[in-house]
Amino acid sequence: MQQATGIAGYGAYVPRYRIAVGEIARAWGLDGAAYGRGLALQEKAVPASDQDAITLAVEAARSAMRRAGADADSVGALYVGSESHPYAVKPSGTVVAEALGIPPDVHMADLEFACKAGTEAMHLAAAVAESGRARFAMAIAADTSQGAPGDALEFATAAGAAAFLIGRENLVATFDLIVTHATDTPDFWRREGQRYPRHGGRFTGEPAYFHHILQAARKAMVRSGLSPRDFRYVVFHQPNGKFPVRVGRMLGFAEEQIAAGLLSPRIGNAYSASAPLGLCAVLDGARPGDRVLMVSYGSGAGSDAFVMTVTERIEEVKTLAPGVDDMLSGPLVRLDYTQYARFRRKIARSEDA
Repeated sequence: MQQATGIAGYGAYVPRYRIAVGEIARAWGLDGAAYGRGLALQEKAVPASDQDAITLAVEAARSAMRRAGADADSVGALYVGSESHPYAVKPSGTVVAEALGIPPDVHMADLEFACKAGTEAMHLAAAVAESGRARFAMAIAADTSQGAPGDALEFATAAGAAAFLIGRENLVATFDLIVTHATDTPDFWRREGQRYPRHGGRFTGEPAYFHHILQAARKAMVRSGLSPRDFRYVVFHQPNGKFPVRVGRMLGFAEEQIAAGLLSPRIGNAYSASAPLGLCAVLDGARPGDRVLMVSYGSGAGSDAFVMTVTERIEEVKTLAPGVDDMLSGPLVRLDYTQYARFRRKIARSEDA
């Protein structure tokens, strides 16, 4: 019987700073209540002025290693998926590896696929672990996403990180199946040299988000022989609070299956970390034997679907690192728009311009 591959340790990190959707709307003379209802968002997580995707990645990865009970020498591969790598030319992975104490013979890659970069890292890490080329492979999703001032994206673009130590021993969840669906659908893009991304407006729902998630999820259920009722939890990419619930209903899932992993109303869209953070929240509350379906989405466009089964070891590791709910309940620091704009460098000092 082939040895299972899966998650040996997981970790999450969400910054404690928040800005309310209403505060962003107030700054632009818009109806905050209407925007909050329209997006089903309350507030979003904001990185501190000295935080970036790398620092968030390190925090999440440390928790993943703590839960796995693994030392740095056991990590043979490290993949960082992000839409907001701090450097255009210089890897994020080398900084993360040094901070974690991982030896220099580790195989590394920085990955990009819009909001799918995190699950792309998980897919690659699973393949490396399954091949036996590494005892453990680290997959990290980390973003400090931004939207142009006054753009619709600004209400949701948030920050967060999730990390998974993937291997074939001491697993808290097995990967039973991984499938992908990808097409050339230009719903969202940012050219070299442009500070903020642009989006295709009406294309972001159909034929982008809904088409790809539906196709990947249906493939996963057909190939695994499972139906919505066979899963305890389902996690989707969360660009807002409405799309995940809507796509879940379209697939036949009940709201209680979606609720545990639905974080966007409280933290916004953490881009590549969106679905992976939802998975971390689900694992925090999961029990042995629970089945989980996670489906990511990345503009451009594609979705990865993971069918997982939680193992008995989950009960041993939950309390070894902070849970997602700990990061959502505080202590939180709420910002006004001026503080937020300064943190996100939307307002530059003359010497920085």
